[in-house]
Amino acid sequence: MSAMTAEQAVFLLQDVYLGSLKNESRITKKVLEAVPDPVSKSAIELVRHIAVAENRFLETVINGVFDVNAAALPENVKTPQEVATWYEQRFAKNFEALTKLSGDQLIKMVDFRGMFQRPAVSFVMLGMVHTIHHRGQLSSYLRCMGARVPSIYGESYDDAQARKAAGG
Repeated sequence: MSAMTAEQAVFLLQDVYLGSLKNESRITKKVLEAVPDPVSKSAIELVRHIAVAENRFLETVINGVFDVNAAALPENVKTPQEVATWYEQRFAKNFEALTKLSGDQLIKMVDFRGMFQRPAVSFVMLGMVHTIHHRGQLSSYLRCMGARVPSIYGESYDDAQARKAAGG
């Protein structure tokens, strides 16, 4: 990746990434919560991965280093609802921290597991795309598990049916 100025990094974070990141977080939480716990052995692993990895990418930007041990779930967080609650709280803390980073923090070069080095700010988008990918996998499991599919980028069939049933 070519050199980036501190001002460009601040612009990317504040004017491009943060709005999309916050919106994607709301969608991710809905998908995490939709997983029915009793039948979700492999899905729960995906739930945990999404919640942890997204926060790990954000903490990479905040701390200026990719730490594979960052953002670990506590042992007592087990069900999809508990993971979604942990995710929402951790995300809110990390999002707030992102809004306060300086340009110099955002352009710090970060090594990703020896595979590549990029400015810290680029990990916001990398993490968001990673989440969108895995969230798509998880959302495709929902209906076959007997769960309702939440609205993601537009109203889902299930949300439309619930709205109609409620008289809306």
